[in-house]
Amino acid sequence: MLSIEFDTIFFKEGSAIVAYCPELDVSSCGDDIEQARVNLKIAVRLFMEEAQKMGTLEDILEESGFTQTSSSSWLPPRLVATEVMSMAA
Repeated sequence: MLSIEFDTIFFKEGSAIVAYCPELDVSSCGDDIEQARVNLKIAVRLFMEEAQKMGTLEDILEESGFTQTSSSSWLPPRLVATEVMSMAA
């Protein structure tokens, strides 16, 4: 079984909580953070299973900046910071 770590960003969209994995550009949602977290894990698992079936998973992970630490373990590029910015045009 492949082992992978990924970052998750949570934000509110209407009444839903969205969980987003920026490295893979995969998201899911739920009524609260825990439900969004569980649903994101399911979405990432399904994404990875489909990519593995297509034979493209390793290419996708490498292109997304992941580093393979062993034959079955991948680490993501690490987020350094997030911030809210604004500007007037």
